[in-house]
Amino acid sequence: MTSADSGVPRLVIAAPSSGSGKTTVATGLMAALTGRGLAVSPHKVGPDYIDPGYHALATGRTGRNLDAYLCGPELVGPLFLHGARGCDIAVVEGVMGLYDGAAGEGELASTAQVAKLLRAPVVLVVDASSQSRSVAALVHGFVSWDPEVRIGGVILNKVASDRHEVLLREAVDCVGVPVLGVLRRAARVDVPSRHLGLVPVAERGSDAVDAVAAMGAQVAAGCDLEALVGLARAAGPLPGGSAPWTPGPVPTLPHARMRSRGGTPIPSRSVEKSTPRVAVAGGAAFTFSYAEHTELLAAAGAEVVAFDPLRDEELPEGTAGLVIGGGFPEVYASELSANEGLRKSVAELALSGAPVAAECAGLLYLCRELDGLPMCGVLDASARMSGRLTLGYRDAVAVSDSALAAAGTRLRGHEFHRTVVEPGAGAAPAWGMRAPQRRVEGFVERGVHASYLHTHWAAEPGVARRFVERCRTS
Repeated sequence: MTSADSGVPRLVIAAPSSGSGKTTVATGLMAALTGRGLAVSPHKVGPDYIDPGYHALATGRTGRNLDAYLCGPELVGPLFLHGARGCDIAVVEGVMGLYDGAAGEGELASTAQVAKLLRAPVVLVVDASSQSRSVAALVHGFVSWDPEVRIGGVILNKVASDRHEVLLREAVDCVGVPVLGVLRRAARVDVPSRHLGLVPVAERGSDAVDAVAAMGAQVAAGCDLEALVGLARAAGPLPGGSAPWTPGPVPTLPHARMRSRGGTPIPSRSVEKSTPRVAVAGGAAFTFSYAEHTELLAAAGAEVVAFDPLRDEELPEGTAGLVIGGGFPEVYASELSANEGLRKSVAELALSGAPVAAECAGLLYLCRELDGLPMCGVLDASARMSGRLTLGYRDAVAVSDSALAAAGTRLRGHEFHRTVVEPGAGAAPAWGMRAPQRRVEGFVERGVHASYLHTHWAAEPGVARRFVERCRTS
């Protein structure tokens, strides 16, 4: 497959509802196909950061998101092709139920919309644990709801016995949809969860490796892989002759070398003013990031260097800008607080006026304290865990000029947290939200832009270019 080829074989793994087993089946299928020697491109519908980590473990490639709300429907195909460069097949894991999308926005951001944009056949994963013949009515309803969504097969999950399997197969046969797999209950494939979903790969180490291997073995044993590959190959070309998305040309630098972090090539050379070094937080506490952000920073001329706030005692030498994404700082608050050297290094960089972009977990880390434990103290605000989940897509406008955006810039984002920051906004707020309620949120101070809002920079590449330019001139 060439980079411009839009006929990459592809499948969308969907379900009637959350909790049906999409992640287990999608990750297991990725692992099983990779085990057969195929280069598998992993994708996830929606703003989820955790599932792509398991996808990457299964395939050895960067897990990528396809979000029609954050990036717009027009970028779904190009971003898909960008991730699928050089691959034999692509597997796309859906989000929630097949037809569930952004609240009040019809099909926008639903798995069904993404499947239609990609012209990809859908495999429906059905939790059959509490039904037999009724499964036929459920499958029939999903098949007939939207004729533009092609459901090419069903995988029956959590099947109790051989007799249960016979009853289920007889029922689905009446609908005329092939059963492409039958999976029994298996505790070894379960992934532990906590307050924001599954526990990320970075926190589980060898346990995550074992779980993904078990998922692959289960899918390989219980599913018709040849039929699934055949269905994927029947997808045909994407509409409109879509071309792969590109972050822009990576500068050709004297004495440049390419390093790879998580499958993403990053240019590196000795630090110069024209090539500012941007430090990006990683490790177990900061696992939420989109691969395209790093690629956009590199394409804008930055040298991107990863660091781990749990282990590194100071920022990388020569850091000119800092990006701290989302994750679980509340789980690691004690360790983050104990790393006084790095907290001081971050505070000094921020006080110098250098550009700092912090999203959600990054916002908490920059606060004075988190659950009573000292953090970086860059912002005169405190953070604490809350019993209330804040979740949903947001339409936002930049309220203040910052290192990320000029005032008036409109972006779409996503909130997902169980913490509260007090106050919720500084004297110069980062964003004004229009829905679900009008409010201002976040902080713009010196070069710092800190907010709960997760954004996808592919929707507005000028964000990365502006940030890197500020790193050059600050």
